[in-house]
Amino acid sequence: MSLTNEDKAWITEQLRKVESVDKAWITEQLRKVESVDKAWITEQLRKVETVDKAWITEQLRTVETALLTEFHKWASPTEARQRTHAAALRAIDLEMESLSDRVTKVESKQSPS
Repeated sequence: MSLTNEDKAWITEQLRKVESVDKAWITEQLRKVESVDKAWITEQLRKVETVDKAWITEQLRTVETALLTEFHKWASPTEARQRTHAAALRAIDLEMESLSDRVTKVESKQSPS
């Protein structure tokens, strides 16, 4: 089967019509989708940004609480030990003063005046 020149011209014309309609339609659809997608994407990014900020803030609070709790657990016994050692050092200082006074008295009695 062979196509006549008239058939070929008709097919060519139909393809041109479809091509121009399709291009215009496709271009319009792409513009619509592009504008909708940009607005939608922007909105989604704002939501994600807000959610991420809230999530990050919550995670930071959790970490801060955990760190402060662990520091308190460590610091409380350390502070108690420090107080015990400080009290022991004060007692030693008093004992040293007392002994120093006794030595001074003994030395003053032994020295010829």
